[in-house]
Amino acid sequence: MANIHIIGCLLGLIGLAIVLSAAGAAGAAAAAGESIHDLLRNHGLPAGLLPKSVTSFHLDRESGLMEVHLDRPCYAKYDGFVFFNQTVRGNLSYGGLRDLIGLSQEELFLWLPVKEILVSDPSSGIILFDIGVAHKQLSLSLFESPPDCGVCREEEGRGVIQKMRQGLSAKVIGFQDQR
Repeated sequence: MANIHIIGCLLGLIGLAIVLSAAGAAGAAAAAGESIHDLLRNHGLPAGLLPKSVTSFHLDRESGLMEVHLDRPCYAKYDGFVFFNQTVRGNLSYGGLRDLIGLSQEELFLWLPVKEILVSDPSSGIILFDIGVAHKQLSLSLFESPPDCGVCREEEGRGVIQKMRQGLSAKVIGFQDQR
């Protein structure tokens, strides 16, 4: 008689384990169906930090290590230009992306690596970019929607820089091109 109770308890425990494992698998499947932009929002960050061209991503939920894959390296425009490598890595936590690799921001004709992105107080409307030599504060509204990300060919880039230099020198010496 005692053996029947033991067998019944074991079957009950096995059934409970199956139910719990199915519930865990359903939660993992829901998380797997989540977009990168939803994931950012769920971590207190704006969806527009990453472009529309994300093809896949992986997040290690224990360590927070996130790896994002784009269809190609590209440029996006926010307040200034940002360059995304084809792979962007960082540690995701609530309100922050730290130890970033694969993201650079243009500052005064220099491309500086973005090391960290923080939203410490969402009600402030400010997002902080750590670019090593400085911290740059930008409006969160710039990052509401994921931007389009384009490829800039080298010759187009030289043309843009040349036009900017011409405009800057005209302003410095007090002349404006009236064309």
